Amino acid sequence: MGILATMARTIDTLVGPGVMLLYPLLASMKSIESPNTLDDQQWLTYWVLYSFITLFELFCHELLSWVPIWPYVKLVFCLWLVLPMFNGAAYIYDNYVRPYTKNMATFGINNSNYAEHHKKVLQMMSFDVRKSVESYIQKYGPDAFERVIKTAEKEARKH
Repeated sequence: MGILATMARTIDTLVGPGVMLLYPLLASMKSIESPNTLDDQQWLTYWVLYSFITLFELFCHELLSWVPIWPYVKLVFCLWLVLPMFNGAAYIYDNYVRPYTKNMATFGINNSNYAEHHKKVLQMMSFDVRKSVESYIQKYGPDAFERVIKTAEKEARKH
């Protein structure tokens, strides 16, 4: 039984940093250089979740010292977050985080004086683009925004 415990501690000591730090670090650097934003979402979400786990461990260290399987639970959870076959971090983002961030991003739009079709267009934009469009509307008025939308619709029909 002592041999199994020693092997388990060795696996946790060797595999843990590789799974929780080294592989995500390399994958994050690779995703920065890729044009695809889905991998950015995966790795940014992973680092946020890993930070929460680390903070949890810092605050609950005394309690976790009484749970002998905690390092293995953490390792299995991080494997689920990291491994491409599971993409757990992206799953958590899509199912738990994204609904709240979408609500926060559209909060100012839903409480504004924009026409309903303008709200729909603004909701499709990223936050930075939306800020630029809103400053354009303030500067040139809603009629100018309407002309831009109609021109964009005409261009979209051509292609």
